[in-house]
Amino acid sequence: MIDALPPLREVIRRHGLSARKSLGQNFLLDLNLTGRIARAAGPLDGVTVLEIGPGPGGLTRALLTQGAARVIAIERDERAIAALGEIVGHYPERLRIVSGDALSFDIAPWLGKGPVRIVANLPYNIATPLLVSWLTAEPWPPWYDRLVLMFQREVAERIVAKPGSKTYGRLSVLAGWRTQAKILFDIAPSAFVPPPKVTSSLVQLVPRESPLPCDREALERVTAAAFGQRRKMLRQSLKQLGVDPIPLLEKAGLDPTARAEDIAVEGFVAVAREIA
Repeated sequence: MIDALPPLREVIRRHGLSARKSLGQNFLLDLNLTGRIARAAGPLDGVTVLEIGPGPGGLTRALLTQGAARVIAIERDERAIAALGEIVGHYPERLRIVSGDALSFDIAPWLGKGPVRIVANLPYNIATPLLVSWLTAEPWPPWYDRLVLMFQREVAERIVAKPGSKTYGRLSVLAGWRTQAKILFDIAPSAFVPPPKVTSSLVQLVPRESPLPCDREALERVTAAAFGQRRKMLRQSLKQLGVDPIPLLEKAGLDPTARAEDIAVEGFVAVAREIA
């Protein structure tokens, strides 16, 4: 127990909080594990934490225990909101529960003094769209100082992948361009209720202060074309851009016979600058 709060299984039973597949829910009930995740998010003194999909509040409790100045928890499941209300009673000044959809949530009115960090066991069905929305935030550097997020292992591997890897793709380029990303540790399916069919990984992404200058939309167009036909040479796949790719690639200093998975982030940025 933490701060005299009831065990999570009791909270789940009392509020009828069976995990819903439609909401991508897999609850973490091991408070030792949620504590490890909160510690991995770094010192939290003075930090406002944005948490997505808190469910019964295991990670929420750990973040508050680890000293977060405020936790803003976004939850769309009304059953969970009722359960989270019990935690608010213990931390009335430090926990705000917001009923809503994280994909359309506007953080701006909630920003105050001090750093903001996003720490979450993300619902699997919206994890990638959420990450892309945070990676494409404008202006840059963004309003958050770090992302510490749970993904399915295969998604985590795509985020941190390097050129030459089979998992290297559009998400790898976007994450590598604007952040320094790494996998912190894996979590077995047995840690969740219900257990998913795959291993999960906690990923940390720290924004780069000065990513290579580039128009984001142009970079997304280039990577969509290149990885949309990843087995083809760039001189063929980049025809999707509607221009002759040969001069484009020559100006960017890239081999027209190379394939997308062999091109470093800097190479994609160079092409994007030529078409912007």
